[in-house]
Amino acid sequence: MRNLSLYQKLFLSYLVVILLSLGGVGIFTYRASSGQLSQLVERQLSQIVGNAVHHTDLYIRSYERSMVSFLNSNNVKRFIDLPAGENGYPFYELRKNIRELSIDPAFVRNPEISAITLLSFSGNALYFFNGNNGESFNGEQVAKQLEFYKNATDKGGNLNVLNHSILEDQQNQMLTLVRRIRGLASSEPQGILAIELRAAELSSLWKGIDLGRNGYFFITDEGGNYVYHPDAGLIGQSLPEPVRHQVLEAGEKVFMSGKGKDARMYMSRHSAYGNWRLVVSTSLEEARSPVDVIRWTAIVVGCFTLILALWLAYSYTKAITGPIRMLKKAMQQTEKGNWATIPLPDYRDEIVELMSRYNLMVNRLSELVREVYEAELRDQESRMERQKAELQSLQLQINPHFLYNTLETIVCYAAIRNSKEIFEIVKAMSYMLRYSVQVNVEEITVANELKHVLHYLVVLQHRIGREFEADVAIHPDYLLRSMVRLTMQPLVENAFHHAFPDGVEDYHTIRIDAGEENGIFWVSVEDNGVGIGEEKLRELREQLGANRLADRDDAGKEGVGGIGILNVHRRIQMVFGEAYGLRIESELDIGTKMIMIMPATGMPQNGDKDGRKDLGAQRGFDGQ
Repeated sequence: MRNLSLYQKLFLSYLVVILLSLGGVGIFTYRASSGQLSQLVERQLSQIVGNAVHHTDLYIRSYERSMVSFLNSNNVKRFIDLPAGENGYPFYELRKNIRELSIDPAFVRNPEISAITLLSFSGNALYFFNGNNGESFNGEQVAKQLEFYKNATDKGGNLNVLNHSILEDQQNQMLTLVRRIRGLASSEPQGILAIELRAAELSSLWKGIDLGRNGYFFITDEGGNYVYHPDAGLIGQSLPEPVRHQVLEAGEKVFMSGKGKDARMYMSRHSAYGNWRLVVSTSLEEARSPVDVIRWTAIVVGCFTLILALWLAYSYTKAITGPIRMLKKAMQQTEKGNWATIPLPDYRDEIVELMSRYNLMVNRLSELVREVYEAELRDQESRMERQKAELQSLQLQINPHFLYNTLETIVCYAAIRNSKEIFEIVKAMSYMLRYSVQVNVEEITVANELKHVLHYLVVLQHRIGREFEADVAIHPDYLLRSMVRLTMQPLVENAFHHAFPDGVEDYHTIRIDAGEENGIFWVSVEDNGVGIGEEKLRELREQLGANRLADRDDAGKEGVGGIGILNVHRRIQMVFGEAYGLRIESELDIGTKMIMIMPATGMPQNGDKDGRKDLGAQRGFDGQ
């Protein structure tokens, strides 16, 4: 077996299983069939009767549950408590309410209900008929019916099933579910609720029972009278005396009656409702006839099955091993670097599912290879952008130490000459130069950026020749938060250049604020200048969305020294990821608001920038 192919192993396994199965069935089944036949028939009869009892009880129990709505109805209980002889307004009001709220819905849900009767022990009665006119009853008839139901019902309020009808022409055609009910004034039953069902509807449960050519099913009441029989003419009549006694006294076992060809098998079960006996009967000769049929059938079917099984074994073995061979060849191609998929057949099974998963894996691997390649290209492009941006920043330095020392010399001369204006301007320029010439986008605090803005405002005040103070509304808790160097001052400078094109007036303001929301830390620079038109605003937003900085020739046009709003946007993205950056809100003649969006957790450490890339997109920001 070890050296055989999978195809040969499967075929031999099928062959062994087939021969063992057919041999075992052919030999042992026939020997055991005759001895087990009587037990089989008995179990079959028991199961049939048990199922009939079960379904009958379930059927009646469903109506018993339906009666709960009547038992819980306050209108019904109030009717039961009416005094004897009440026929005034309360009587007719309760009759109307009971019909509308309880009776009509019950008739709609259960069209097999023929009539519903309510009788109080005080002599009041209500009759409701479904689909027929019914009839009216006088006081004597009501009293007679009440007396009959009292004698036929359980005093504890349990359900009873009677082969009875209040209509004379409906006897032996109706089954009545009846029980005693309570009113509101007493805990003891004070009335009768009776629901009549058409026996033909109930008998539909048993018409489908198949007991062979000479078998049948019937039901008797506790007196030995037929409640149901396939021959409708026998309903209401008494069973033949030889069988009647055995049916009423029989236990759980099969019993025989009759002799020769007339011998029959009977089995009965007791129903939980109505003290009924559900009985099945079949011909003894017919029950034993399958033995011969089993013998010849086993021989013929065994031969035919063997031939068919061998053909199926061949087909199934080939169907299993064929796709596996295809999968093996495809894997060999994959080992060579050829991402080959397998054509799938029309049917679906575990092997086809495996082939489908293989195709999915191949497609996914090819996509991953392409994505890795594209990611490498993007990383290379990002590195080139950063190098170009750093080159732009390096171009701004122009021997910073020499310029810084020169500015310090001017400060000394200004102090000697007692020129306060020159001293302030040059001192501020010295700080701004030293702060601006840093070539990297290192971590800096909000307080440092504000200090840089304040020095810029010192220089600006001397340039415009008037006092101007920015409104800093940042809460002290945010002053030590981290942000990107040299991002706040370009936005303030942009406001002076573009928001106040005709010069600074007394009502002009610039407001700097910061806050945190949904894991996002934001810093805003807001002015009340001329604003930005919709077309220009859309163009700016498209430029920000393009995520380009170093290769744009017009980037410097948005600010001073080549560091405009596009530069600020891209510098933030280079540090925190493309989910962050600059957002612009503006309205004409109202003002403009520049919002820098950064993660609340601060600067990424040890190359975590990519790990935070989608943080802003996942948490959202409402653009405050």
